[in-house]
Amino acid sequence: MVNSSLPVGPEVDSTPAQFPGSVTLTGRYGTLERLSAARHGPSLWEALRGHDHIWAYIPSGPFADQASFLEAMTAYEQHKERIFYAVVDAGGRTVGVLSLMEIRPAMRVIEVGNIVYSPALQRTPLGTEAQYLIARYAFETLGYRRYEWKCNALNAASRRAAERFGFTYEGLFRQHMIVKGRNRDTAWFSILDSEWPARKAAFERWLVPENFDRDGRQKAKLGA
Repeated sequence: MVNSSLPVGPEVDSTPAQFPGSVTLTGRYGTLERLSAARHGPSLWEALRGHDHIWAYIPSGPFADQASFLEAMTAYEQHKERIFYAVVDAGGRTVGVLSLMEIRPAMRVIEVGNIVYSPALQRTPLGTEAQYLIARYAFETLGYRRYEWKCNALNAASRRAAERFGFTYEGLFRQHMIVKGRNRDTAWFSILDSEWPARKAAFERWLVPENFDRDGRQKAKLGA
């Protein structure tokens, strides 16, 4: 029995969230599909080859050749604790990959991470739509109440992206990890289920075709 004289948190629904699965999330500009090394790997390699800087803050990569890349994608596909999804554009090309990870259904907490966007995906409507689709899946289908984004504190682009996508900065975990033999201080961000409706509305307003000119440039920023 809880001592009523002490402050305690509000009661919440403690029903566990669902574990992510093999789904296809369809948007206006492309889709997210459960990663298949055989189906998505070759075109993703073509989109990423020669852009080794993209792997600077990712635990794996860069890769010397297609064979080693496909081996890594097979490991991604078979991972039991991180569920990877391919980002596929309207033309059927795989142009990026991301995962749902640090999955704690009992606490209803999940993280989006291992985000690798090729140059063909960066700064495109699909790049933003992919984040909208995976967040909507986590909150509305799977039932998570806390959605996290963590990145190397030195990764300025990732920190800007987190803020642009509506995450709240929560602080710095010093000497949190060792990645590729180097220290990593980790910046933590989150969106809560109570915040998701407003974030969702902002995403949906930004993603409408009318928000882009004939050259594909945004008219209103997502943050606005």
